[in-house]
Amino acid sequence: MGVPPQRVIEVAAPGDTAQVAGFAAVVLAGGQGRRMGGRLKPALPVAGEAMLLRVLAGLERARPRIVVGPLELVPLLPPGTSLTVEEPPGSGPVAGLAAGLALLPDVEKVAVVGGDLPFLDASTVDLLRSSLSVDYDGAVLVDDGGRPQWLCGVWWHAALRDRLAKLGDPAGRSLRELVAGLRVAHVSSPLPGPPAWFDCDTADDLRLAEEMADGGTG
Repeated sequence: MGVPPQRVIEVAAPGDTAQVAGFAAVVLAGGQGRRMGGRLKPALPVAGEAMLLRVLAGLERARPRIVVGPLELVPLLPPGTSLTVEEPPGSGPVAGLAAGLALLPDVEKVAVVGGDLPFLDASTVDLLRSSLSVDYDGAVLVDDGGRPQWLCGVWWHAALRDRLAKLGDPAGRSLRELVAGLRVAHVSSPLPGPPAWFDCDTADDLRLAEEMADGGTG
């Protein structure tokens, strides 16, 4: 039986003075982890810490922080986060984004990131947020080959809402369909260290992430 999309689990946050007004985050942490042998990918550790926790730490200045993924992630949720599930479960990232956005208040900007980005940090999130101007609908990080990483970006909340409304039923739709026609700033990060856009889709990716976390080049 599927979990209704508005079944929301919230973890109350303590007093927090670091957050940025009008800035929220949606973390897409669903998927079946087939290339990880069916393991719950966001819960897998890099340098001893679950990838989801590393992502949420990079989003510390965003409130609220909405995780979209399976209920098995609930024990990982730190204060100041909520979890919901897309409808139907497993119907893809656009459906997950729609479920997450449905829980947001009237914020201006929203980070949309994957739950498998072990090197996402607050400095990169700040860079993306500051790169989003009125000339664009979103700002996304690009990899070393200049390819946009759609699950590592900051968007105007209104632009995403409008695009989802025009797209119709989000189930099974791709992120490329969602962003088609939107004005997107491509952002290269000058920050040192492992790349914030690096995601872990396979066991080999996870091993490489461990090497980079230890200071290796992979």
